[in-house]
Amino acid sequence: MNEPELRKEPSKTGTISPVTEARVDLPPQVSSMKVAGARGNAALRVGDLKSAKGRNFGQKILDAFKPNRAVSWSGIKVIIGVEAAIALLIWLNSPFKVLPTPMETFAALKTLWLTQGLGPELISSFTLNLKALAWSTVITLALAYSTVIPVMRPIVAAVAKARFLSLAGFTLLFALIVRGGEPLKMSLLVFSITVFFVTSMAAVIASIPKSEFDYARTLRMSEWRVVWEVVILGTADRAFDALRQNAAIGWMMLTMVEGLVRSGGGVGTMLLNQTKAFKIAEIFAIQLVILIVGLMQDYGIGAIRRLVCPYADLTLERKDG
Repeated sequence: MNEPELRKEPSKTGTISPVTEARVDLPPQVSSMKVAGARGNAALRVGDLKSAKGRNFGQKILDAFKPNRAVSWSGIKVIIGVEAAIALLIWLNSPFKVLPTPMETFAALKTLWLTQGLGPELISSFTLNLKALAWSTVITLALAYSTVIPVMRPIVAAVAKARFLSLAGFTLLFALIVRGGEPLKMSLLVFSITVFFVTSMAAVIASIPKSEFDYARTLRMSEWRVVWEVVILGTADRAFDALRQNAAIGWMMLTMVEGLVRSGGGVGTMLLNQTKAFKIAEIFAIQLVILIVGLMQDYGIGAIRRLVCPYADLTLERKDG
């Protein structure tokens, strides 16, 4: 008797049955999960109660002050615009005279950029952060994926617990090992990113439903093939989410690391120099530049995620009736 031929269909995880060589779809449970805290604009998506149709403009405004209300994206833009305008007015008319005005901040930014080398220092810090992020990603993924092996689980758990340790306690140790300079900054930054990144990725691996593993085994995959298809490919989109979250941690730690190790300069060194001189406008200007570059990096990682894992944000629209 001829066996029925399996229909070949495109799969978002690329799973191939070793028996039939047909491409098979894995269930969507894993890819529908999100990494908590990975997306900074997640707060804009809170709410499930939609406003009733036919409500006038005033009633829609009142809905913005009621709990659990779902607001359209156009409505969110209006709210953001109004709140940004209010924040700017408060900044312009701040009762705290120590705060620089927007004009003073932009004037300080111009001076820093044209005369004090903020541009080259920013490039140096950005390059250092990218290198540290690359090394942290390699180390983290190797450790997180190794949790499929029982003997590695205590080691990964111990690395995750290291996030409670202070960098100041490792400065001397790493200085004796790597001899200072940029390697020392790189070591400190990689350590500070990795301990948080491992925590996120280990949680991602641990949250994979058992049904995913069982489904792959019904296709007669070997255990190593199950690891590749379910653990590695199946969590690729959430690995990018965790990367976005910990890339932000990298920028937060970068200025502190460059402050601890001043050789080679960087925006962290500039920031501390301006702090010692009590130049508040310059401090605000440098912080503004760091914020803009960090947001651009976050958007870039998100764009790469959408390119590599286009299936991750697909949703099914259920129509009643």
